[in-house]
Amino acid sequence: MKDNASNADDLRLVLKAQRGDREAMDALVSRYQTLAYQYAWRLSRDPDEASDVVAEAFARVYTGIDRFRKESRFSTWLYRIIVNCYLDMRKREARHQHASIEAEIELDEGGVAKQFAGHEAGPDATAEGNVRSALLADAIASLPEVHRIMIIMYHVEMLGYEEIAATLGVPVGTVKSRLNRARLALKEVLAPHMELFSG
Repeated sequence: MKDNASNADDLRLVLKAQRGDREAMDALVSRYQTLAYQYAWRLSRDPDEASDVVAEAFARVYTGIDRFRKESRFSTWLYRIIVNCYLDMRKREARHQHASIEAEIELDEGGVAKQFAGHEAGPDATAEGNVRSALLADAIASLPEVHRIMIIMYHVEMLGYEEIAATLGVPVGTVKSRLNRARLALKEVLAPHMELFSG
């Protein structure tokens, strides 16, 4: 998460960009292009598609900077644009409507730790950690988009409920219920390997 000073700096750049300052806009792009690509890659798991998503997202930032309001962080607004670009691209490629990310999901609490990364030491533990990371990445990639987005935003990007709600434009309660559904789906995919994720 970016600290308050960085958020204030983002806002200064946004205000300048809204007044037509091209250097300020370029500074925002430079500041976020790597994070944007990493985020898009986690969504798509394809480097070319991630690059296309980022290019489209920043094009939308350029054309829509005047619509940015101070109520949210610039990073939250950018995440939302990236998610929208990714979903739009997938819809175009598939040529059919995917399940709506706005659909209500009601389920009990899931039980997946917020942070997946471990802190083991030694070659055996490191090798096991690498296997676990690869399994987890593949499992997340195999999830339906609506679940994958929730897992990535909460567990990988470490965004809080409120920031995810702001990014997706849904209530916090909806975020929690979708995240619970996504966790259960992830657990199901990982079930054959749960011995690696317990203890």
